Amino acid sequence: MTTSPSRLALAAALTGALTLGSGALATGTALADSPARSAQQSAHRIPFTAATVTQQADGSFRLDWTAPGTRKVTVYAGTDRDGIRHRTPVARGTGSATVAVTGLAAADRWFFELVPDRGESLTVADRSLHLASAPNFRDAGGYRTADGHWVKMGEVYRSDDLSKLTDADLAKLQRLGIRQIFDLRTPAEQKTAPDRVPAGATVVNANVLGVADTGAFNVTSPAAAVQAMIDAERVMVSAESAKSAYRGVLRAADDRHAILFHCTAGKDRTGWANAALLTALGVPRSTVDADYLASNDYRAAANGAILSHLPAPYQAIYKPLLDVRPEYLNAGFDEVQAKYGTFDHYLKDGLGIDTHHLRSRLLAG
Repeated sequence: MTTSPSRLALAAALTGALTLGSGALATGTALADSPARSAQQSAHRIPFTAATVTQQADGSFRLDWTAPGTRKVTVYAGTDRDGIRHRTPVARGTGSATVAVTGLAAADRWFFELVPDRGESLTVADRSLHLASAPNFRDAGGYRTADGHWVKMGEVYRSDDLSKLTDADLAKLQRLGIRQIFDLRTPAEQKTAPDRVPAGATVVNANVLGVADTGAFNVTSPAAAVQAMIDAERVMVSAESAKSAYRGVLRAADDRHAILFHCTAGKDRTGWANAALLTALGVPRSTVDADYLASNDYRAAANGAILSHLPAPYQAIYKPLLDVRPEYLNAGFDEVQAKYGTFDHYLKDGLGIDTHHLRSRLLAG
């Protein structure tokens, strides 16, 4: 089925028009790979098959990990991912453990280095940056690949729009080292809700839709709204403007500075960008799906606020445009198969991406 950028604009219109910027907070986790990979991982340099960091409401942290064949793990914490000192452990555990870390001072972000008694260490953090002004702002990394590597954290970030960032948020992003920001929105969206960006960061206009505005929204049933989102996902694979935008994002991810990409809600145009990145890095499809669907959790309060301002008969029609659903992402992968045969061919022929360099830059282990 052939779709046009205007259909994508149609599907994007409601979110762009109704996003209210609710101050919801969400936590992020590093998802486990399939248990079937455990035997393969046992011989890998990083022995961890799962690792999760979740910041609690009281400022403490919960850490969960699994490292088959490991008897002891020592945990160190630091605010500099590459400069964690091994002076005083903040926790210890066995090869499979859940621990609580308390008493850490307030900081932009805490990183935790899990040091096993055999094999290489793994550094992870809570995926969420806990920005009330951008609830879907999160780290794109922290996932395990099918062959046992891990996507580095602190290198690539994804978000909803940045128009409501506070001065404190901007200072935090500057200290995180974000130097390039890809704005995937249309010019009209940018004008309506202009980004606030940290000092020293360069903004790249990467309009996925390739049109001036998102256009008018005009669907009359939940089924029509779902179909509009499915059609939109296909366009994000096939449209020349989309390929140009995602080519820029993935090439910049290979740079030595941290980058950020975002759209209005941080779930559709941004969701495909991250799905493409993670797939290029070798992250299993099940993990890619979970990362994509996590926008429903990060944006739950914001979406609830949007729906609460609509008349009851319209809520069922509009909800599919606020959601991310498996069938939406499936449509993107189906379009890749229909147009390119394989995802590798999509990356190479459609986007012109060298996955070898990308993986050497962003993978640990």
